[in-house]
Amino acid sequence: MLKKLGLVTMVIALLFVMTGCFNIEAPITKESEGFWDSYFVYPLSWLIIYFADVFNDNFGLAIVIVTILLRLLILPLMIKQTKSAKAMQAIQPEMQKLREKYSAKDQKTQQKLQQEMMAMFQEKGVNPLAGCLPLFIQMPILLALYHAIMRTEEIGGHSFLWFALDAPDPILLPVIAGATTFIQQKMMMVTDNPQMKILLYVMPIMIFVFAMFFPAALTLYWVVGNLFMITQTYFITGPNVGKSKTAETGTGGKKK
Repeated sequence: MLKKLGLVTMVIALLFVMTGCFNIEAPITKESEGFWDSYFVYPLSWLIIYFADVFNDNFGLAIVIVTILLRLLILPLMIKQTKSAKAMQAIQPEMQKLREKYSAKDQKTQQKLQQEMMAMFQEKGVNPLAGCLPLFIQMPILLALYHAIMRTEEIGGHSFLWFALDAPDPILLPVIAGATTFIQQKMMMVTDNPQMKILLYVMPIMIFVFAMFFPAALTLYWVVGNLFMITQTYFITGPNVGKSKTAETGTGGKKK
């Protein structure tokens, strides 16, 4: 789980490092050249402008619609991630028994524990890394949308609800982004592992800080994506996602 925490942190850090590796000053148009601009950034920019035109220059609503379309595009992967989390949730008691059986900290015992874990995953048809795939798929999309928002000149000067789309919202929208990130992760959490608990709190804080410096249009994308994921998780697994760890930690124990 510590490796997974490091992986997620590395991917997010890589995303924001990569934002500085491309030219975000040049406006994106149909004349823009290069594989990245032609096949990733411009199509998203075109979609945003198209839906804004449909809804009377409402670029905020256009971003919401494009976000939902992107989420629907990767929905099969996200459903796979949610089902993988549910499958991991179901085998938590057996995993705990293995940890108790191989509780010694020597290398040989830990290697045996890993072998037993992998054998159980294979037997149950569970892939513990399946939840990481949608993350890798989403990152280039988020980066492309970041470029589309930053380089679509038509967005400049437009507002949505209480915030300007081309400038950071100082507090409220970042708070919503952090809160929805926390709820979404809490619903997906399937273990009491301390490292995963750290991730549960670190990720929302990171998103909150990033949202304070990035255009509100990008934060709007993140918030809508989180709400989509929360709704999807609710309907796939029900309202008690992540609750089995409290229900199965022992009969007669108090739920926390």
